[in-house]
Amino acid sequence: MDGNAKSVPGRCLCGAVTFTAMAGDRDVGVCHCSMCRHWTAGVFMALHCEGVTLDKGDELGVYRSSDWGERCFCKACGTPLFWRMHDGSMYAVSVNALDVGEDLKLASEIFIDEKPGYYAFANDTHRMTGAEVIAMVTGGQEE
Repeated sequence: MDGNAKSVPGRCLCGAVTFTAMAGDRDVGVCHCSMCRHWTAGVFMALHCEGVTLDKGDELGVYRSSDWGERCFCKACGTPLFWRMHDGSMYAVSVNALDVGEDLKLASEIFIDEKPGYYAFANDTHRMTGAEVIAMVTGGQEE
C-alpha cells in the first residue's frame, strides 16, 4: 500500500461486528475460487487493505480455510467480512461490508481458471490463475 491509506468504516448486516479498515487504492479485486463462491454465494469482491481494527468484534467468527488464510464473518447474521493471512500480512475486505463511495474501479480477477462460464465482467482487468495466486501467497511453496 502507499502512504495514502485511509480509514474506512465497515460492518456486518446486523451491526454486531464493526471495524475500521486501512484502505489504500480504490482498486476492487474479484476472487472466483470455489471457496469464495461458496462462502459468499457469489463472487468475493474486495479491497486489499493494510489492516483491520475491530471496533465491535464479540460476534466475529473465524474459519481457517487453508494453511495460510482464514475467512472472517459475523456469527450473528452470517455476513462475510474479510479474508486474511494468518500472520496478518494481507487483508482482503469485502467491498460490500465497507462504507465506501462510488470512486472504486474493478481492477483484478484471481482464480480466473475457476470462474464459471455463466458470468463475465465487462472491465479489462489484471487476471491471475489459481496456481499463480498460490505461488504468490506461499512464496512458491506448495500448499
